[in-house]
Amino acid sequence: MPRTSRSFRTAAVATLAALGLLATACGGGEGDSADSASDGKPVTLTYWTWTGGAKATVDEFNRTHKDIQVKFTEIPGGAEGYGKLANGVKAGNAPDVATIEYQMVPEFASQGYLVDLTKPAGGTVKEKFPKAIQDLVTFGGKTWTVPFDAAPQVYYYRTDLFKKYGIEVPKTWDEFRAAAEKVKKADKNVRLANMTKADPALLAALSWQAGGKWFSTQGDAWKPGVDDAASKKVAAYWDDMVKNDLVQTYTGWSPEETKARVEGKTLSILGASWSAAGMKTNLLDLKGKWAAAPMPHWGTPASGNYGGSSYGVLKGSKNVEAAAEFIKWITTNGDAVEARLSDPTKPSSALPANPEMRAVAAAKFDTAYFNGQDLYKLASEQVDTIVPGWTWGPNQMDVYTAIQDASAKSGFTGGVAAGQAKATSGIQERGLKLAE
Repeated sequence: MPRTSRSFRTAAVATLAALGLLATACGGGEGDSADSASDGKPVTLTYWTWTGGAKATVDEFNRTHKDIQVKFTEIPGGAEGYGKLANGVKAGNAPDVATIEYQMVPEFASQGYLVDLTKPAGGTVKEKFPKAIQDLVTFGGKTWTVPFDAAPQVYYYRTDLFKKYGIEVPKTWDEFRAAAEKVKKADKNVRLANMTKADPALLAALSWQAGGKWFSTQGDAWKPGVDDAASKKVAAYWDDMVKNDLVQTYTGWSPEETKARVEGKTLSILGASWSAAGMKTNLLDLKGKWAAAPMPHWGTPASGNYGGSSYGVLKGSKNVEAAAEFIKWITTNGDAVEARLSDPTKPSSALPANPEMRAVAAAKFDTAYFNGQDLYKLASEQVDTIVPGWTWGPNQMDVYTAIQDASAKSGFTGGVAAGQAKATSGIQERGLKLAE
């Protein structure tokens, strides 16, 4: 069994046990299907997302389908986007289909915001996706969403500037620190990388890579571990890097961060497979100057999942069957992948969760930006290094918010402490059992 399969299977067993306790876990039901259009007009679906290439994908679907048409709406990512989705469900005007990142699937399922897709999409998930990926969207014997992409960590670096400063691509975090010291010594205005305090998902991925387990279960109770030993080690490492002025702390993709990258004052990026799309858009003039490598590790090659998303049907949808058909096309049809990668205004470099689609994506993706390097091959290899045992919690967004707020004030160590406190209180406030 591949290591990644063990990883996500362990997480799924833990989450499955916990979700069995959530009174609203099946609150979404199977929806009220009203897919048939007796007047001969096509069924119209609403679809909300922030992901790259989405509009081009919808346009291609609408062009090739007569019985179903999709109305696309772009929403913000992160907390703001999930807030819109949750409010839409509560107000009865949620979209039929929406993007749900893996870390949010347990929370949205437990809150009753998702339709149970076992009947219309469970077969697709079982047939088209590896067990490792299935486990991210299947809890309590039910399929809640359909996987879209996998998001292993990837380290991007400026080949020209690494050569200029005599820097070897760091394989470990010790080597990373040494390289950061060398760069700062060579030029006081240049830093090896930026470590934002405003992206708890990045801190989660780095903690995951180090062997941290922010949530687990003991029997029928949740056990938060946001400040476990591995996560504290990661937080202390980055606090030390910040204290010694070895990294920048710009907000991710802020004008300041982008300017530093454009001007060659930031030499590398702590990213994931999907990061390449933003680089091609925001750092267009640096085409051919970047390469990708595995993320530095703590002694053994390893990765965490930095993001990754799926498609769900929101509670209240009257078009569940049609929505499932649209989702199946997006996630398992090569035409959808090609359309997504052809969007020049908002490109995508997401690694398909469906292995059959990776070859399609690799063939379509323009490798010129990375000087011919096969980014999809590297990202696929990194999926197999994801550390086993990670479980997302039932109040993940609140935990993220607490980490971000505290990190800005008291560093990453304060961030994981605040995340632990919020995880503990949130579990209790939701009436769930807390492990002793």
